[in-house]
Amino acid sequence: MLEFAWPWLWLLAPLPLLVRVLMPPASGVSQNALHIPFIDQMEKAVGGQRGLVSRNSYTGLILAFIVWLLLVAAVTKPQWLGEPIPQQLEGRDLVLAVDLSESMFETDFELNGQLINRLVATRIVAGDFIERRQGDRVGLILFGEQAYVQAPLTHDRKTVKALLDEAQIGLAGKSTAIGDAIGLAVKRFQQSDSQQRVLILLTDGTSNAGVLEPLTAAELAAKEGLKIYTIGVGADTRLGLLGALSDFNSYIQASSPTSNIDEATLTTIADTTGGKYFRARDIDQLAKIYELLDELEPIAQDNEFFRPIESLYHWPLFAALLLGFVSLILCSKHVREG
Repeated sequence: MLEFAWPWLWLLAPLPLLVRVLMPPASGVSQNALHIPFIDQMEKAVGGQRGLVSRNSYTGLILAFIVWLLLVAAVTKPQWLGEPIPQQLEGRDLVLAVDLSESMFETDFELNGQLINRLVATRIVAGDFIERRQGDRVGLILFGEQAYVQAPLTHDRKTVKALLDEAQIGLAGKSTAIGDAIGLAVKRFQQSDSQQRVLILLTDGTSNAGVLEPLTAAELAAKEGLKIYTIGVGADTRLGLLGALSDFNSYIQASSPTSNIDEATLTTIADTTGGKYFRARDIDQLAKIYELLDELEPIAQDNEFFRPIESLYHWPLFAALLLGFVSLILCSKHVREG
């Protein structure tokens, strides 16, 4: 959209006409002029040059006025406003720490009538959560026997989600090093300038590996202002598939437990850092937990927009200079011919 930064300067446009109409003519010209009584005969002899002079004078005046209008257009500062662009608001720094220990193979989650393992359920739900975190910088830590950064803090949520989808169980070892995962997150957040730092730690077991104790790591996180939400994932008992029962298939709970989650430690970690502990026994509960996390740590709203502005004043200015140069050439040519 075209607009003028200083449109009131267009009031200068009729100034030359007002000066010509309102100002008195130059004095003394008629008294000093040489009167030639036979001027008409001279004009006829040279082929009517007086009319030509008059026409050239009017042409020069018109060109001069156009140059003036172009100069006025330049000083009004014309500019082109682009389409509104949502402005990226600074949100929080948020890291997901996902357990890849061997127990994540357990297929005790159900989706669309099919059993899936805990990692697949985590990919589905956490992936949607990552996509919703517009405005936040999101990172990914994967841990098992060891912990490592799979994705540093970034606004590129699609890449983080893709890296989570590519994660494989056992990639970081068979055991579970919860303390090391928290410690690694604390180290990464030390490089962050954000005042809102959140770690979401998802595990299905008990910390049985690593150098750093989970509660010690939680105390370090609290000192750094890092809030930790912990999620214990896994059904209480194994789900087994029965054969056909009359006209449908169903699932029953077997007597052998599959959950070995240290809920007391996970709760203490969350409480120490000002976070909260959640328990997800099925995929619906897991999805609700991430929806609740959206409420506890709200997403920054894009309520501000930026419109790119391209200045255009140089175009009328260039046209005025070019037309003025052409007028000078025509004027000098007329003088030589006269």
